Amino acid sequence: MSEGKKRKVHTAEFKAKVGLEAVRGVKMISEIAQTYGVHPVLVGQ
Repeated sequence: MSEGKKRKVHTAEFKAKVGLEAVRGVKMISEIAQTYGVHPVLVGQ
């Protein structure tokens, strides 16, 4: 059987960088998600 996609593991540093950018509110969540290659729902969380 073939294996599905592997989940990405992001470092705490990456999560902090994305989170801070979302909190600042300079860019829209969808723009931040596209920049970092993650789903917008994850940025919102």
